[in-house]
Amino acid sequence: QVQLVESGGGLVQAGGSLRLSCAASGSIFSISAMGWYRQTPGKQRELVARITRSGSTNYADSVKGRFTISRDITKNTVYLQMNSLKPEDTAVYYCNADWRTSSSWGQGTQVTVFS
Repeated sequence: QVQLVESGGGLVQAGGSLRLSCAASGSIFSISAMGWYRQTPGKQRELVARITRSGSTNYADSVKGRFTISRDITKNTVYLQMNSLKPEDTAVYYCNADWRTSSSWGQGTQVTVFS
């Protein structure tokens, strides 16, 4: 089992920055990739950014150049640095971990960007 705990969401003005954190525990050595997804009411959850065990990253086109995913292996934590935030970035952000043939999700953290 892999457990995820997110933190760092909040309310920010457009153009501002936030950093989300996701701490993993449990069977962390079985994790093959971790990522951030987001969801707004009535829409499907969408991938924002992902980082594999080897360190490869990929991003949604809408956040390229503004968001950066990184990790601290010593802390079993993945971060999402979000800069130049826009109102359309408003969503609940979820951390995800793929491990063995399973997937774990965090509880979600709200990010609200106002103009």
